[in-house]
Parts: sequence; C-alpha cells; structure tokens
Amino acid sequence: MDLGDFLWSLVVIFFMVMYFMIMFRIIIDLFRSDDVGGFAKAIWLIAIIFLPLITMLIYVIVRGKGMAERDMKQMADYKAQQDAYIKQVAGSGGGASAAEQIAKAQELLSSGAISQEEFNALKAKALA
Repeated sequence: MDLGDFLWSLVVIFFMVMYFMIMFRIIIDLFRSDDVGGFAKAIWLIAIIFLPLITMLIYVIVRGKGMAERDMKQMADYKAQQDAYIKQVAGSGGGASAAEQIAKAQELLSSGAISQEEFNALKAKALA
C-alpha cells in the first residue's frame, strides 16, 4: 500500500464516519421532534433507508432550523436541571438551612475554633 492508497482510504473513512454521524443525528432529531406524527416519521425513516443522501439533504434543508432550536431547548433544559441540582446540593451549604449553618458557626465560635470575624462572615454567607 503506497501513500496515495493510504490517503484515499483515510478520506473514504472520514466521509463514511461523517455520513453515519449525520444519518444518526437526523434519526435522533426525528424521534425527538414532537411536531411530526408517527406516520411522517415512518416515511422519513423509509426514505433515509432507501434514498439516504437525497433524504438527508432534504431533511437538513427543510427541518434544519428546527433541529437547531430543539438542540438549544434541550441544552437549556439540561442546564436548568444542572443548576437546580447544584443549588439543591451545594447552594445552601450542603443541604443545611441558614439556621443550621449559623448554629454550627456559633458552636465553632463558642469552642474557639473560629474568630468573631470568621463567624460574622459565615453568618453573612448563610443569610445571603
């Protein structure tokens, strides 16, 4: 195998990978879409199987903007879920309420583990 054959194989493999990525991306978007009925989804799938290149091109032209909008909505939903989880777990001091945080800080102040300034900082953070 010489360099030309190797480079040609590399190009062919690249385009095959891209082809399958686009095809599976379209199929995933098709099933994720709520505005397309079951019969229309079946027709799109049959068309992708029998006329893949033309169908994928038509799908991207006709429904490409909707694909991007569904992606943006899904990412926004994921971000909102992640933010809610972070607030639940870490936002309130590991799940403790403000009163519990202040009580723990008061115990540390009473035992001499922290100074009054550190206590005031913890109290302000718990109340924020």
